[in-house]
Amino acid sequence: MIKYMIVLCELSRKKYFVEYNEKFKINDTVVFNVDSDSLIGRVLTDCRECNEKDLELPLPTIERVANKDDLKNFENNKNKADKALSDAKNYAKELELDMNFVDCYYTLNQNQLIFNFTADDRIDFRNLAKKLAGKYKTRIELRQIGVRDKAKRIGGIGPCGLFLCCNTFLTDFNSVSINMAKNQNLALNPSKINGLCGRLYCCLSYEDEVYSKLRKELPEVGEIINKNGVKGKVISLDILNNKYRIETDDKGIVDLDG
Repeated sequence: MIKYMIVLCELSRKKYFVEYNEKFKINDTVVFNVDSDSLIGRVLTDCRECNEKDLELPLPTIERVANKDDLKNFENNKNKADKALSDAKNYAKELELDMNFVDCYYTLNQNQLIFNFTADDRIDFRNLAKKLAGKYKTRIELRQIGVRDKAKRIGGIGPCGLFLCCNTFLTDFNSVSINMAKNQNLALNPSKINGLCGRLYCCLSYEDEVYSKLRKELPEVGEIINKNGVKGKVISLDILNNKYRIETDDKGIVDLDG
């Protein structure tokens, strides 16, 4: 078993599984190392354990609690990144690249300058990367991200009135299918089941297992039922209450238990 902690990178909003170190506690602002780059993040969890096969090893390590110099560099890097983002947009326009930049940030040691963008098609950004590298004299990484990743980074308020799940506690995007909405008898209207990213709500998956199990105990809509001397066609389901409604041959409506 491997012991680990979860650290949220303050700039990328990405959660990292890092090597457990008892010196660091929940909510500590720390400097941690990922592929020789230093990042600032916040410790989200205490010690956790899982099998080695479930983690990509070796894990990043926490170097220290962020000090005043680290925090000062962090703020300076944010200001420099804002200027770099403006330049990248101008260069992309000059090169006629159809890119929508989301954000950009430096690693703490300025070894890398990372740009995130969305685009409808694959983008050949080699010339753009050369122009940026020539000006900023550091390693440039341009990442084309999806609309769900964009929502995760920007955040927002969902129809439930809470902050987006992807921006607060989800570490990965689970697969969400239209069948999950069907299982819950939701109207298959995109405006009702799609999130701010334009994709299906992540929360559709939270209760899908329960709905799938309960539906097995009920007939399908349209099925002909003959129960307790009452015969009719199933016209609706009340899954959570284990009930269904049928329309009888004389057009009467009867509610039955599953």
